[in-house]
Amino acid sequence: MCYHVSIPGSNTIKMEFDWASVEENLEPIHHLSGFSFEKTPVITCERKDKIQFFNWGLIPGWVKDKEQAGKMQQWCLNATGENVFEKPSFKMPINKNRCLVIVDGFFEWRELKGKKYPYFIYLKNRKAFSLAGIYDQWVDKSTGEIFNTYSIVTTSANSLMEKIHNIKKRMPVILPKESEQSWLEASLEKEKIIQMMVPLEEDLMEAYTVSKQITSRNENSNFSEVKRRFDYKELEV
Repeated sequence: MCYHVSIPGSNTIKMEFDWASVEENLEPIHHLSGFSFEKTPVITCERKDKIQFFNWGLIPGWVKDKEQAGKMQQWCLNATGENVFEKPSFKMPINKNRCLVIVDGFFEWRELKGKKYPYFIYLKNRKAFSLAGIYDQWVDKSTGEIFNTYSIVTTSANSLMEKIHNIKKRMPVILPKESEQSWLEASLEKEKIIQMMVPLEEDLMEAYTVSKQITSRNENSNFSEVKRRFDYKELEV
């Protein structure tokens, strides 16, 4: 799955996604939990020329009220690629509303002898990259407020992620640079979409363990040191 990410600042985004404009000034977010449902940078198939900011946690357009919307956000942080065309919450967005979710890394936990160890995962080239996303728009009928929200599509783990996410063995769909524009094509056929929802080659990725400060309930984990390498002796054998 994918519930924790690192997001680059505006300057980095401009370098890696120079075909889309960035109007807001965004400072790097070193650690963001999806359960905060915050806005993060995305590029949608409707506005390929612009970086927009949508809330993580998809709310389907057909949701009736705010209470149901809150529950859906928690359930729809991720969309499982293998059944995304069948699920009521995702079958419209996967066909019509695909987006790029911009990150420069993500976090996942490895379980060993009942304990969990956090890892930071990123591309070997250290550049910002895209996770495959889907989005929808929900209107709160009681207030008229509009919510643009998204979900990250996940797939089976590659060999690197199987070792790290060793219980559920899942990972987000990481789109190679050459596939980003294709993912945003409105006319993309189902067969092609399925072909793109696959694990990235592990040779293009790297990972290392980080401190358990990332899960601290008493401290803000959004600081640069949260991504600093931290070795655990019990993992060395």
